[in-house]
Order: sequence, then structure tokens, then C-alpha cells
Amino acid sequence: MTSQHAQSDSWHLGLFMHMPRMSRLEVLENTLIQVDALGSIVSLTRPDEPEYTERLHTARRSGALTEMSSQQMMIPGLVDLHVHAPQWPQLGKALHLPLQDWLNHYTFPLEARYQDIDFARQVYPSLVRALLANGTTTAMYFATVHEEATELLAATCLALGQRAYVGRVAMDDPQQCPDYYRDSDAQAAVAASERSIHAIRQLSGNQNQLVKPVITPRFIPSCTNDLLAGLGELAARHQCHVQTHCSESDWEHDYVLNRLGKTDTQALADFGLLNRHTVLAHSNFITDSDMGRIQEAGSGIAHCPLSNSYFADSVFPLRRALDKSLRVGLGTDIAGGHSASLFNTCQHAVASSRMLESGVDARLPAAERGQANARINFLEAFYLATAGGADVLDSPTGLFEPGRQFDALLLDLDCPENRLNEFTRANDWEDLLGCVVYNTQPCNIGRVWIDGRCVHG
Repeated sequence: MTSQHAQSDSWHLGLFMHMPRMSRLEVLENTLIQVDALGSIVSLTRPDEPEYTERLHTARRSGALTEMSSQQMMIPGLVDLHVHAPQWPQLGKALHLPLQDWLNHYTFPLEARYQDIDFARQVYPSLVRALLANGTTTAMYFATVHEEATELLAATCLALGQRAYVGRVAMDDPQQCPDYYRDSDAQAAVAASERSIHAIRQLSGNQNQLVKPVITPRFIPSCTNDLLAGLGELAARHQCHVQTHCSESDWEHDYVLNRLGKTDTQALADFGLLNRHTVLAHSNFITDSDMGRIQEAGSGIAHCPLSNSYFADSVFPLRRALDKSLRVGLGTDIAGGHSASLFNTCQHAVASSRMLESGVDARLPAAERGQANARINFLEAFYLATAGGADVLDSPTGLFEPGRQFDALLLDLDCPENRLNEFTRANDWEDLLGCVVYNTQPCNIGRVWIDGRCVHG
């Protein structure tokens, strides 16, 4: 492979795969993609088009052509809708504990350490680089309550070239938050969140808003009603994204019902926090009525199948949500999920849906064991990790189409440590993509582009 990045247009030639719709895999063989200096796809030219030969000649003369070998291919960059950035140092720790114990004994003490900006400087570059190495071109981050560390996370994403949505966590309820780690009151939390919005939007070099701010109530149990109402007003005033946990577990779902007499979804809507820019993490216990409300609002769901296995007490009804036309993408939920790979998340999304359909208790007759028609397949999981996640964020990424930003992964199928080409037939494209979804390791990810700029490899 030959490549040279230029400030003018760049070109990419070879095999591309993407999912324009959940049911449609599109394979672009020997296709030439032109990307302008701002990272936008200008043209996509196939070999049978009359302009192909002339454009390929232009591309080769430009010195800015990435030409794939027969053992390489490109897919769109992966979109992770739910990452707890400060939890990176506790990846894989104490997942045997109940959620409340995990939070109180591990997570909250760790997150409180980000008051020390030097500690944040040690952690955040490591996290962002690891996600880029795993092919995550877009990430939606929970930060901590600390303004300076939140701004540092945003600046780190910007410096390393990752498309990111970064939110200062708001949490003020003294009955649910430890004294050493919470906002002093609702007014202070709203003011700090607003300052964080301004700081991220005004970061030097962020004129194109590669990194965007997010209003982030941790979840309803950690926030007073005054704080939730204030954040709803902030969302209306600034028109930025909102992220929170929603009906994740029995405990959270029941807590909100008992405190407010309504579900998380209804409560968030009443507080002005459910809209087209809202991303709801988990949502395992949402009702059919909740699904209708989410669909009507245009909000999205971050499905986190791995962390659900540890803390949710249930399997998210993904197939039912998709059949109701809800906008859904995937989230690793670091560190409740112990993997930084969205390929792993795809695998767990498929597996959990199969277990929901077939059931897990072998003592029951097969006909009584599960929920009919609950499964998804690897193609649908791949869609959720790419175009689906981009759609949740209204991000112009996720597909190779003119007008979209060029966020892409170059996959080496013949990586010495993991030879994907040994497991597939050259002309069976679904088999090839299946091998990619189920077997890709970081060693297979040769290069990563975001906004047309190579940021890894």
C-alpha cells in the first residue's frame, strides 16, 4: 500500500463495504473515493463509469492516493455511543459486585481523583489512543463533575483527531451521591454545565466542532428535580446533545417509579431532556409506551450488551426496538463493559439477542424458554456500529457517500497475528464481513481516518 496525506484533495482506491440500510450490504470493488481538504467525500467512482480512468490518473499524479492491496479493505469508522472516560483505569475490575457496590467502592472514588488535573492528563490520552486503535472514530463520553478535567478530555480528543461528544457529569442529590463527589446544589451544577458547554465550543482549533459538548445528568437517581429541570432549560437554550442512563436495571427503573410515579422516559420528557439530540444509555426496562415516546421525540438509544450482562439484570429488547423504528446504536460502556472494541460489542449484541430469543433456562421446554423473533445478525450489528450510531447523533459519517465525512478504517486481512483471509472465500462478501465483525483485532486495523485525516497507523 502507498499513501501520502496532503492538505488538498486525497484519494482512496480499493474495496469498500458499508451498510446504507440495515438490510443492505453494499460492496464497492476497485472503487475510487475522492476526499476534499475538509474531509468531505467529493466523489465515488466505480470502474464501469466513464470518468474512472481519468480520475484514477489524476489521483495517481497527485501523490495523495491510498491504494489498497488485494488483502486490504475499508469500512466506515465505528461509533461508540456510551463511554465513561474516567473509568478507563478500572477496566475489568470488580465486575462481580452489584452495581451500587461497584459505584461506591470503585467508580466514585476513582472519578473523584480527576479533580487532580495531572491525573487526568495521565489517563485521557491513553483512553483516546486505545479507542482509535480499536477503530472508534466517534465516541460519546461521560466525563466527571470537574470542569477542568472535562475540558481536558475534550481537548485531548481534538488534539488526537477523534470525533467526540463530551459531557461534564451533573449529579447533586446528597442521598444518592457521596459527599466527596457531587455538585453542591442544582444551581451550581447547571452553571458548571453551561460553562463547560462554552469552553468546549470555544476550544482552540475546534472551529468545525469536531468535538461537541453534551448535557449529562448522570441518571435520575443522582439528580434532584431542580437539577433535572435546570438541565432541561439548558438543553433548550443551547441546542446541544443530552446523554443519560435510562431504565438500566431493576433498581434504577423501580427507584424512579417510586420517586416520581413515572418511568425514566416519561420523567426525562417532562424535564425537557427528551428530544432529537438525546441519547439514552441502556434502556433495558423501557415499556412499549416509552418506546413510542422515544420514537416520537426522535431520541436515540445506546445499546450496551456487554455491560448489561453485569449490571442490567436483563437483555435489551433490541429487535423490538428496531421493529418500532427506534434509532439505536452501540456502546461499550467502559468500564461496566470491559472491552474497548466495538467489534466485541457487535458480537455481544448478536449473542445476547440470540439468548433472548432462545432463552437460557434449560429446565424449561424450548417453546417456553425465550422470546420469539428477538435475534439480530452480524449485518445488523455492523449497521448499528456504523451508520446506525451516526444516525443517532445526526452525524454525517457512517457511510461512503458524497457529502459525508471520510471516517474510515483500513483493515489488513493478512495481518501476521490474525489472518482474516484464511477464513473466507474471496467472492462471498457477507462471509468476509462476518469474519471482520467476529474476528477483527487491533492488529488488523492498519490505519484510521477521521475527517479525511489519518489519525492512527
